[in-house]
Amino acid sequence: MTGAVVSTDGSELYVAVHGPEGAPAVVLAHGWTCSTAFWNAQVRELAADHRVVVYDQRGHGRSPAAGPGGYSTEALADDLEAVLAATLAPGEKAVLAGHSMGGMTIMAASARPGVREHAAAVLLCSTGASRLVDESLVLPLRAGALRTRLTAAVLGARAPLGPVTPVSKRILKYATMGPGSAPARVAECARIVHACPRGARVAWSHVLSALDVEAGVRELTVPTAVIAGTADRLTPPVHARAIAAALPRCVGLTELTGIGHMTPVEAPEAVTGRIRELASTYVEHKERAA
Repeated sequence: MTGAVVSTDGSELYVAVHGPEGAPAVVLAHGWTCSTAFWNAQVRELAADHRVVVYDQRGHGRSPAAGPGGYSTEALADDLEAVLAATLAPGEKAVLAGHSMGGMTIMAASARPGVREHAAAVLLCSTGASRLVDESLVLPLRAGALRTRLTAAVLGARAPLGPVTPVSKRILKYATMGPGSAPARVAECARIVHACPRGARVAWSHVLSALDVEAGVRELTVPTAVIAGTADRLTPPVHARAIAAALPRCVGLTELTGIGHMTPVEAPEAVTGRIRELASTYVEHKERAA
């Protein structure tokens, strides 16, 4: 099933649902400059015995750009609530998994009624709750005000990314992936990232530069697992450790050695396996018990 879901401010979101009706539900939220295609490996593996919901964040993939003022953490939370309401039955529970900005979406929405109604468990992949630019290691400079200013300028640059080339793939691999990433996975990430419209990329970069959803971490009261790559330059493991320490019900922090920021693509078996474990423990078991 594919279609459009309308958010609070009238923005349309592209949504696709895979897998059998009545199966345990999983909802996947992708990150900045990505799209539903980022979750292809998870959809392939999980849709055989789960109902998998994926959606394009506003301005990404097949979701149109938002109007003026349409880019904010509140908008991310509104959109997630709209997707949950449109794809899940009243009271139906699901595992919510978010990568990067998708994880920030879940944290921003953690106290919302729709999330409280539908979230059985959460997986946060390669994400942070605040100080994203300050902690970024994309630029090999000493931590401080200069590195923060330059990082913000690089991440918010208006220059078009252009076509995927050998040079652009090397740059993307350095900035977002582990040094041992397979060429095919680098190429896959490059195709997805380069397809993101420039306007949405820049608009969301400003939101992320000022991000602070730490209060949302403390409101995330369902069982929550955290995954991070030890070679992540965009959201280094310091973020995952801080989130895990602040979560009311952390059910594990997994640090993947040598993996970068793009964990669902770089380490699909680890991410898919963790989602499956959460669904088995917190969704399937509860439904059988009911």
